[in-house]
Amino acid sequence: MALDLAIILPTLNERGNLAPLVERIDAAMGSAIGWEVIIVDDDSRDGTADEARALALIDPRVRVIQRIGRRGLASAAIEGFCATAAPYVAVMDADHQHDPALLPAMLASLKAGEADIAVASRFAEGASTADWAAPERERLSAFANGLARRLTGVELSDPMSGYFMLPASIARALVPRLSGIGFKILLDLLATSDKAMRVREFPLKFAARREGESKLDRAILFDFLAGLYDKTLGRVIPTRFALFGTVGALGVVVHFAVLASLMFVFGEGFVFGQTAAVLVAMSFNFWLNNWLTYRDKRLKGAGALLRGWLGFCATCAVGAFANVGIASFLADKGVFWALAALAGIVVGSVWNYALSSRFVWGRF
Repeated sequence: MALDLAIILPTLNERGNLAPLVERIDAAMGSAIGWEVIIVDDDSRDGTADEARALALIDPRVRVIQRIGRRGLASAAIEGFCATAAPYVAVMDADHQHDPALLPAMLASLKAGEADIAVASRFAEGASTADWAAPERERLSAFANGLARRLTGVELSDPMSGYFMLPASIARALVPRLSGIGFKILLDLLATSDKAMRVREFPLKFAARREGESKLDRAILFDFLAGLYDKTLGRVIPTRFALFGTVGALGVVVHFAVLASLMFVFGEGFVFGQTAAVLVAMSFNFWLNNWLTYRDKRLKGAGALLRGWLGFCATCAVGAFANVGIASFLADKGVFWALAALAGIVVGSVWNYALSSRFVWGRF
């Protein structure tokens, strides 16, 4: 049977969900459609890739790409686009929130030329999120959807959907210009295409996760905004550096708050205040960068966080010494304390970014 469709499943710690999902896909596709499942796993700790390989020994329609040192749903989807010979590709979650029963109708619509991309929508007429039981996430999705429509001109009820299908030729043609950042690959595809894609939506009854924990959290809105930035200004200033700089700007506020408090409330000298402010701001920056800037490489667990914090402090040590030294020198020369502190911060920032990116969160 000819291969019609590749179903790409980006995974992170989804071991227990794989076998039941492949069974559901098999039941939904029937015997008239040639299909394969490509599991793109971000080196899950629970053995998801091993489970995928075990399934592949039983069913050759299952394949696995185990990624080492690379994470993120968008980049996983991109690797899946480029790893198949199927003329059509679909992306869906492996947690059973996306119903495989929609796949044949979506494929038929594309084959009939009714649309360039088929999207399973959580908010189209006839859809339901009753089983989601996550009102906060629903409100966040609704907000992000509205913002996406205003900023990109995409008229969809759910442009943030993670369940969609399109011809592989279109997907691969857009790949060189996709950002590959974060989780919202559909929005990236729609915003990157030079011509407006014809879209058909299919109402989705969004189910509860079968098992495991969601990889998405409150940082998803920041991730979404990062994707929009990348599509607009990312070629001028690298997106990751812009995010790092944004966190650094917040760290400047923390820095000045600590420095001013120690100098004017507690009566400490400038050198002591600047040193303490550097340490506090550096710890704040590590926490926020781990949660936001490097959320696709986030360190978790007390041990990993402690090692990461120590590594961040170590790699930033030279920048911190330069920060304190230059700021103290300028202050001694009579430069206004705030300007002296800012000069120290600027000198240390580039060093902090370069080394922490390499040695704390890994090369990217």
